[in-house]
Amino acid sequence: MTDIFLEGGRTLIGSDLVETSLSLAGTEIVAVDASRGRARLAIDARNLLVLPGIVDLHGDAFERQMMPRAGVDFPIDVALADSDRQAISNGITTVFHATTCSWEPGLRSADNARDLMEAIERQRPQFAADTRFHLRHETYNLAAEAEMTRWLAEGRVDLLAFNDHMDGVVADISNPRKRNRMVERTGLSSEDFDELVGHVVSRASDVPASVSRLAAAARAAEVRMLSHDDATPAMRQEYREFGALIAEFPVNEETARAAAAAGDPIVFGAPNVVRGGSHTGWTRASDMIAKGLCSVLASDYYYPAQLLAAFRLAADGVLPLTEAWNLISAGPARATGLTDRGVIAEGRRADILLVDDTVALRPRLVAVIAGGKLVHLTDAARLLAAATTPREAVVAA
Repeated sequence: MTDIFLEGGRTLIGSDLVETSLSLAGTEIVAVDASRGRARLAIDARNLLVLPGIVDLHGDAFERQMMPRAGVDFPIDVALADSDRQAISNGITTVFHATTCSWEPGLRSADNARDLMEAIERQRPQFAADTRFHLRHETYNLAAEAEMTRWLAEGRVDLLAFNDHMDGVVADISNPRKRNRMVERTGLSSEDFDELVGHVVSRASDVPASVSRLAAAARAAEVRMLSHDDATPAMRQEYREFGALIAEFPVNEETARAAAAAGDPIVFGAPNVVRGGSHTGWTRASDMIAKGLCSVLASDYYYPAQLLAAFRLAADGVLPLTEAWNLISAGPARATGLTDRGVIAEGRRADILLVDDTVALRPRLVAVIAGGKLVHLTDAARLLAAATTPREAVVAA
C-alpha cells in the first residue's frame, strides 16, 4: 500500500481546526505535524479542510439502485457497486447498509435481505468504503426469526434494529397514494396484499416474545442493537431493557429526552437537517441538536445529506463545524463501537476527507482516503511531484 502525505490543510484535531500536515502508512495515520519523508504520493491540502471520514450507521439509499422504479429491478451486485461509489463520492468511508427484513415480499423481504447480506460478503473486498450489514427487523416478521438468529450467531450481522411499522401500514391502507406505493413495492395484487396484512396482524400477540428472543441472540453475539421510531419514553425504556441502547429516530422530544437522560446514543436523519424538517412531519432534527438531544446524524435515504447537514448546522449557528462534524463521524463511530475511526489522531484508521468549503453550504469533496487508500480525487492539480529517491553511489571499477 502506498504511503500518503497530506501537506497543510485546516485539520480537525480534537475540537480544533489546526494547520498541519499528516503522514499515512498502511491503513493508519502515523504522524500528525509530519514531514513528507519518502512518501511517494503527496497531496496539497492547503486552503482545504482535512476531516475524518463520515460514518453512516443507517443508509438505505441503495434500495433506489436496486429498484429505481416500482417493478424495475437491477442485479444486486450492480446496485451495491454503484452505491459504494455514491457513498465514497459523498465522503462516507464507513457505511452500514440498512437492510429491511420484513413480512412483505419483494424489495424488503427476508429473501432480499439474505441476498443483500450474501452479496455484501462477496463484494466487500471490492468496495472502497468499509461496508457493513445493518439488519432492520420488522418485528411482525415472525417467520424469519430462526434464520436471523442463525445470522447473528454466525457473526454476519453488524447492527440489529427493531422496527414496527405495522400501525402505519394499517393506517395507510385507506390512503390511495400510500397504499399503491406499498402494493407496488411488494409485487402483490391489491387483494393479496390485504389478505397478507390481515394474516400478519392476527399474530400480534406473538411479537413481544419473538423480540425478546432475538434481543437475547444479539446480546450473545455482542451485536449492538437499535430501536426505531420510539414513540414514548416507556417504549424507549422497554427496548433499553432488551439491550437496544441506540435510539433511532425518536418521534418526539419527550422520548429523545428520556433517551438522553439514560445516556443512549440518539440518531436522527441528516436529510431532516438539510431540508429543514422531517418529511413525515415528526421531530425537527436541528431543534433536537440545538437542545443536545442528538448524537448521530445518518444519511437515512440520501447519501449527500450528512456532508451537507454538517455545514448547514454551522451556517445556521446551531453548532460550530467542529462539533457538527462529530455527529457524522466520531458520534456514529462511538455508537457502533468502532473505536479505530471518527477522529484524526496517530494510530487511528486513515479515513480522511479533503473538503473545499469556499462556497457557503455547498462543500466540495476534493479527495477521499479510505483505509489508507486514495479512492476519490476530483482535482489532479493537487497531486504533488513524486519524492526523489536517493540513488546508490556507483563505485567505479
